[in-house]
Amino acid sequence: MLLNDAHCHFFSAAFFDALMAELVRTGQRQAGTPTGTLSQALAWEMPGAPEQLADRWVAELDRHGVTRIALIASTPGDEVSVAAAVARHPSRLVGFFMLNAAAPDAVDRGARALGDLGLRGICLFPAAHDFRLNDDVVARLFEVAEATGGAVFAHCGVLSMGVRKRLGLQSSFDLRLGDPLALARVAARFPGVPTIIPHFGSGFLREALMAVDSCPNIYLDTSSSNGWVRYHPRLTLDEVFRRALDVAGPDRLLFGTDSSFFPRGWQRAILDEQKAIVSRLGVSQDEEEKIFGGNFERLFRA
Repeated sequence: MLLNDAHCHFFSAAFFDALMAELVRTGQRQAGTPTGTLSQALAWEMPGAPEQLADRWVAELDRHGVTRIALIASTPGDEVSVAAAVARHPSRLVGFFMLNAAAPDAVDRGARALGDLGLRGICLFPAAHDFRLNDDVVARLFEVAEATGGAVFAHCGVLSMGVRKRLGLQSSFDLRLGDPLALARVAARFPGVPTIIPHFGSGFLREALMAVDSCPNIYLDTSSSNGWVRYHPRLTLDEVFRRALDVAGPDRLLFGTDSSFFPRGWQRAILDEQKAIVSRLGVSQDEEEKIFGGNFERLFRA
């Protein structure tokens, strides 16, 4: 069965440089501290050049039998790194990039990334960057995506960045800004733009399902452990899948893992858990193939 992962993070050297710069700025590291020291603090491998990290990812995909993945440049302004990775392995990697929509150059950056750099998805994190999903600039980014055949990925609900916690960096996110219903308002204006809500709305399940029901171009990704279910009494991930299948149907679910750093690599356990869930729910083989690979292939043809 074709296996594609719609949600992985590309933690490039530029990502680590940005973390170190913030640690210096907040007084937690001295100026001039080598970025490589973060490897020891986190027990992570340093990525090297983007092409090296791309090779590392593809070797990992081969090991697990994964055909293609979406890789997200995971700090604003790092579009070039993931573009280099995609250029290295265009048949295996699909390039997404984090974009701060509140930045003055957001629209220009988005247009360049989806156009000149050949990336495929704009990733918005409104809670982290203090903008609303129905702001005018978001609509302008949808216009860019529409013109270039790109997608928009918008993180809604609870947002937690584990690497920041481990390094002692504060994250004053405004979780109210990650509203799937605000996203639905703009997505409805651009029916040709695939719009992805990760983690089933990350705690805003009800709102995410309402958004999906109102906009046929909104998709849900299944990624991560989905630990947000603990905010809903007696809710299980089996029930989340059941409700998502009832509302979105198998054609609008995208399997993802939220894999990110090495040496942990690609998170096989998430695949195993989600495969077991769809089996318990009696999902047909055809529907399973859509969720775990076919829908991604349809949206992001090589």
